Amino acid sequence: MKTMITGATGQLGRLIIDNLLLKMPQEQIVAGARHPDKAIELQRQGIEIRYADYDVPEGLEAAFHDISQLLLISSSHTDDGIRLAQHKRVIEAAVKAGVSHILYTGFAFPQQQVNVASGNVHTLTERVILDSGLEYTFLRNALYIDFVNVLGLKEAIRSGELITHPGDFRFNSIPREDLALAASAVLAGSGHSNRIYELAAPHTWSFSDLAAALTSLAGKPITHREDAGVQHWIYSFLKKIDTVSTSNDLEQLMGRSITSLQDSIVPFV
Repeated sequence: MKTMITGATGQLGRLIIDNLLLKMPQEQIVAGARHPDKAIELQRQGIEIRYADYDVPEGLEAAFHDISQLLLISSSHTDDGIRLAQHKRVIEAAVKAGVSHILYTGFAFPQQQVNVASGNVHTLTERVILDSGLEYTFLRNALYIDFVNVLGLKEAIRSGELITHPGDFRFNSIPREDLALAASAVLAGSGHSNRIYELAAPHTWSFSDLAAALTSLAGKPITHREDAGVQHWIYSFLKKIDTVSTSNDLEQLMGRSITSLQDSIVPFV
């Protein structure tokens, strides 16, 4: 049985493969890449590399030949219409190639999103997968912790103040490393067919908690203050998605607690 990960040279894809190498023989892992030349390091690890471009449908069916389970990592294109078309091409090729099980990385708690139509790209992609008749697993990822990178954490440490836009913001965000570990557990395990997992933190954190984490890392007090003058597109985006619902799915799949907030933000300070 061969398992293929699309978007294998992306951040999440590489992390998933790193974890899979600890759980299954390398000859059972296939990396799908839009630019195979960027997958040289994976090839050196004994991973089979196949050309798989979401925009080149004629090559996808061949890429998926003899693949039993396929992980479709959602497209990073900024146009959701294009993203959906790309996902449809992958799903159609998977059916033609005889893939039996498809897994998809969507977004956590789509039913709870505010001001976002039920026809968002992830919900629509899941519908296409359901209509395909393939066995499925939906890995609905919470917002990546990376978003804190636009909050000025380094400046907060320098100034002693984390200043954010006003609002009752709380977050279920986690790092890609945790998501990758959970995804690899599903790919290497059993009993996950036709399941939906909400991969979010089991508890939320606030900007005040973020300031406390910065305090520990900086070794000096960092306070949190709200200021209506702080403007950034991220705040309007955060209000449209569900960042507060929680789930135990992630920790159960990982077999450990989620990475702490303090440890999660280390790369951004």
